[in-house]
Amino acid sequence: MLRLYQPCLPTRALKPPTGANWIHEIKHDGFRIVARRINGVVRLQTKQGYDYAERYPRIVEAFMRLKVSSIVLDGEAMCFTGAMHDFDKLWNRTHDHEAKLCAFDLLELDGEDYRPKPLADRNKKLFKLLRRVWRGIEYVEHLEGDGAVIFEHACKLGLEGIVCKRIDLPYRPGPSNTWIKVKHKSYPAMLRVKEAFELERQRSRK
Repeated sequence: MLRLYQPCLPTRALKPPTGANWIHEIKHDGFRIVARRINGVVRLQTKQGYDYAERYPRIVEAFMRLKVSSIVLDGEAMCFTGAMHDFDKLWNRTHDHEAKLCAFDLLELDGEDYRPKPLADRNKKLFKLLRRVWRGIEYVEHLEGDGAVIFEHACKLGLEGIVCKRIDLPYRPGPSNTWIKVKHKSYPAMLRVKEAFELERQRSRK
C-alpha cells in the first residue's frame, strides 16, 4: 500500500528564530513538489495534488537514474537564469524542459519511511544520495549560525528570504512551527502577489 505524503508547511514569521537547533536554507522561488519514484513510476505532486511529471521531463529523467527501489523527496521545481532563480520562466512555461528539483528533504528511501528521523539524519542521507546526480536534481545546502545575519545577507543578494528548520525533529506534514519562513518584503515575488491582490480588489469594485 502506498503511503500518503503531505508537505510540511512553514509558518510565516517577521524574523528568524534563534538557537543552536535551528538551521537555515535559502528560500526558493518555485513550485513546491513532493517527488516520488515507486514501482518505476515517477510522480511530481504539487500542493494542490496535481501531477507535473509530464511538465518537467528533466526531473523525471534524473529520478529514473537514481539507483534505488523507491524514493520520495520534498523540494521545489525551479528554473534558473545563470545562478539566479527565474520564476517568470517557470510561471510562463517557456522553459519547462529546463526545470530541476531543488531537493531539501528525504521522506522515503527503499521502502523505509524517513519522516520519523530527525532532520540531521535525513539531510545527511539526502546529501549522499544526490552528490553524484546531475542536471535534474540539486541538493539544497543549509547554513548554521545567526539566522538574522543569514537573512540580511539573503536580502542583500536579492533572494526571496530563508526557511529556518529544527535540525533535531522529525518531518511533520501540514502547518508547522518547527519550519519558519522569513520573506524579503521587496522581493519580486512578493510584489507580484501584491499587484495581483490589488488587481483583484479593483475588479471586485466594478
